[in-house]
Amino acid sequence: MIEIRGLRAEDHAAWLPLWQGYQRFYKVDIPAEVGETAWRRMLDEAEPMWGALAVADGQALGFAHYVRHRTTWAVGDYCYLNDLYVDEAARGRGVGRALIAHVGEEARRLGCSRVYWLTHETNAEARRLYDGVAERSGFIEYGKGLDP
Repeated sequence: MIEIRGLRAEDHAAWLPLWQGYQRFYKVDIPAEVGETAWRRMLDEAEPMWGALAVADGQALGFAHYVRHRTTWAVGDYCYLNDLYVDEAARGRGVGRALIAHVGEEARRLGCSRVYWLTHETNAEARRLYDGVAERSGFIEYGKGLDP
């Protein structure tokens, strides 16, 4: 049985290896300070950022991080599913689907009118799941880093 629940302060030791696995998967090295700042924000009730952990038999299997934000396209806020990761050993067990459903339920509870997320075009396994639970928007993402 997979339990999906909000992150708690005592989950840090279980979350951190998953966060590191997420970075390895995407071949990125996010500075520890950034990860720790995100962790603190997800636990801060004043922040519009949350996290969920998937757990089975006392083992953390994956996580979802999500952010509520305003939009000019609707009255209700949008919920951006910022990060979704399932440990490689736990894939194919419905963990990702359960995390997405949890974020959808939380977004509804928060008054959001839409949940959306991105994935890399080469992430074929995840895209098969996403094609079954959501619609592709057709938008192409662009990004530009800003110097401090």
